[in-house]
Amino acid sequence: MPTKIYCDIAEISQIRKFNKNKIVRGFTTNPSLMRKAGAKNYEEYSKKIIKICGNKPISIEVFSDNLKNMQEQALLINQWGKNVYVKIPVSNSKGVFLGKVINFLNSKNIKLNITAVYSASQTKKILKNIDKKTKVIISIFAGRMGDVGIDPIPEFKKSIQMAKNFKNVEILWASVREPYNFLQAKQVGCHIITVPPSTIKKIENFGKTFQQLTNDTVKNFLMDSKKSKFKI
Repeated sequence: MPTKIYCDIAEISQIRKFNKNKIVRGFTTNPSLMRKAGAKNYEEYSKKIIKICGNKPISIEVFSDNLKNMQEQALLINQWGKNVYVKIPVSNSKGVFLGKVINFLNSKNIKLNITAVYSASQTKKILKNIDKKTKVIISIFAGRMGDVGIDPIPEFKKSIQMAKNFKNVEILWASVREPYNFLQAKQVGCHIITVPPSTIKKIENFGKTFQQLTNDTVKNFLMDSKKSKFKI
């Protein structure tokens, strides 16, 4: 099973560009990316993105910390498009596990992307609150684990093993730090990896030989020394 590449993005112009890219199978975004892209009206901006994506899956996140409001936001976001996955954090900012919210939305046949997951134990709790029919993505934040000195691979392996009992569940490698993460995600059997635009461009360059890399590196050193007019 090939690992699908989703583009993690919010800029309208970039979404148009990467929607034409054959290796991009879907999109993810979040309130932070939306803010960075200059979005003022969350609903209007999200609907623009959804329209551009066409039939490709797009994850749009709720942003309330209150469980009741989160459910209400999720129900509204779900209505914005057939290709929408409603993004729900695994717990709120106070550390409260959102099993009831996940269970309620799953029972309404709403496609979910459960985000900010870091452990197989969280994956296990999520799986206990969903059925085996409605589509669910579980986004595990590999890069942020690595940032604090934790190897994410064991958590992925355990989560993927548990998810094998659910044909409707996909495990997603989130918070990419380098192109090599794509190969790691493939090796452990991740269904999806969500990647920023700059990293997608690098993945497209996979396949260079060591000698080609050496030549490119030396050429860059030479060019920069000429531009700076260095002399000894």
